[in-house]
Amino acid sequence: MLQVRNLKVRYGGAVLALRSVSLDVPDGAVVAVLGSNGAGKTTLLRSISGALADFGGAVDEGSIEFEGKSLVGRPAAALAGDGVVLVPEGRRVFTRLTVAENLRAGGFAVKDRARRAAAADRVRELFPLLHERRDQRAGLLSGGQQQMLAIGRALMACPRLLLIDEPSLGLAPRMVGHIGEVIKEINAQGTTVLLIEQNATMALSVATNAVVLTLGEVTLSGTAAALAADESVRDLYLGGPARSADDTEPAAGEAEPPGGEGPEDPAGRDGDAAGGRRRLLERWSA
Repeated sequence: MLQVRNLKVRYGGAVLALRSVSLDVPDGAVVAVLGSNGAGKTTLLRSISGALADFGGAVDEGSIEFEGKSLVGRPAAALAGDGVVLVPEGRRVFTRLTVAENLRAGGFAVKDRARRAAAADRVRELFPLLHERRDQRAGLLSGGQQQMLAIGRALMACPRLLLIDEPSLGLAPRMVGHIGEVIKEINAQGTTVLLIEQNATMALSVATNAVVLTLGEVTLSGTAAALAADESVRDLYLGGPARSADDTEPAAGEAEPPGGEGPEDPAGRDGDAAGGRRRLLERWSA
């Protein structure tokens, strides 16, 4: 469905962010892209979604094709019409609008009334809380609820390929687990997903395939199960033996931050980051 080949991206004509990146997203798959801060994950998603130029970036070399059609240089609005839709990092909901108005904005480009109605029913089934709070301003929702709204807004555009950027950012572990289950359900309903995520435990639990980006280069790729069992990946991103998403839930009686939000735990996610990155680079260059 999506093919990225030898992609090289620069910012401001000088800063090289991606170096010959290649990956495939098969139809019906969930592909996770893992990597630490600065690895190039968000740049990759900007390149695919048509948002790269908005941040001063440009594709120097390589190709990005969706079902045989080039995406390079095309604006995000045109890509959304083709079925490539982005859930941005940081949620970016319209805080002054109501939940219902945010969702209607997501489906604005869908002209067919039956498709819009079907998308609205889908969002209502996935996120009944959004329906309950449809008249509430989005800015009054918790971080987890805003993430639900951001995903729901994207689904209103009837995507065939859903790009999701760091959905666990700033969320409490229980909410991270819930978002992971939602991604699995969206995929089971027939939507292909490209997931950019630092939380490897969640990402590998929902993905079928995964790649690791290190300093703008693909250093590992394979099935999600194979990467979860890889010693270098486990040391760098999982902090030891692979865990299920349920293991990240708070224990009974353990306090959870109010509103479903909480600070990230970079140390817990990355483990021995320097050593892990070195081992990955050594394996890649061997």
